[in-house]
Amino acid sequence: MLEGLPPNDAAQLLRFTCDEARARAAADFVMEVFDPAETAAASFEDEASVLDPRPWIVEIYFGRGVDEARIRALIADTMGDELAATVVTEEIAQQDWVQRSLTGLAPVRAGRFLVHGRHDRDVVRSNDLALEIEAALAFGTGHHGTTRGCLLALDAVLKRRRPRRVVDLGTGTGVLAMAAALALKTEIYCGDLDAVAVGAARNNAVLNGVAPHIRPVVAAGLQHLKLKRNAPYDLILANILARPLRMLAPAISAHAAPGADLILSGLLPRDVRGILSSYGMQGFALVRRGELEGWATLTLRKRLAA
Repeated sequence: MLEGLPPNDAAQLLRFTCDEARARAAADFVMEVFDPAETAAASFEDEASVLDPRPWIVEIYFGRGVDEARIRALIADTMGDELAATVVTEEIAQQDWVQRSLTGLAPVRAGRFLVHGRHDRDVVRSNDLALEIEAALAFGTGHHGTTRGCLLALDAVLKRRRPRRVVDLGTGTGVLAMAAALALKTEIYCGDLDAVAVGAARNNAVLNGVAPHIRPVVAAGLQHLKLKRNAPYDLILANILARPLRMLAPAISAHAAPGADLILSGLLPRDVRGILSSYGMQGFALVRRGELEGWATLTLRKRLAA
């Protein structure tokens, strides 16, 4: 976990350059190891470089102070001593990091959905279900393989059915909840452990014109009266990590309607077998598996009652 608790205006940014494969791997590794409520990582091509191929930049943002030596040691263990020695650090304001990372990110398409920043409004087509994201501290912008995988899985579900009751667990910026709201034009519940995330989701819902449909709450899993009252759900989205997903299996099953679809991500391929076992014991069967950028996304369905 993160060490040290300096004020938020003294947050830290670590930055280095390398090839694309290692840049993507480094960003994913950071988000797997560190608390996603306090950490964000972006990897993107260096547009200012004249080299061919151009190097990639990795920026790792810590909302609270960390032991810099520990981070360098982790990078050395996974990426090599030479690369670890090139890491530079600086103190930076939260919003400054957000603007820098968003500037380097291209719009992302996932089926009918398009996730973009304010600077890419001109790429939106008339038939897109477009989501404009104002990122907040440490939360995803739709460019991570887990979020895109969930959007593709959601698009596949929506091609064959129109769920009536939907919940998004670990909502972050609210990307998945907003995508469901855009497509279904119905009430979508969503929750996150972090109040800052819930605030970000609420603000993004206003920005995208879906605030009347989004019901964000601060909650651990389904532990909120509003989330419980709206059950049973016929579509549940949970882009978290393997360990909390395993712990949530009984609660998710208890709040899922027979025949409900369940979209899970935040999983490394090695996690899939354990997740399928945990949810199989709760009455779910695998419908679809996808992998993007080294992350797995699963679509499961709860068996109908006998």
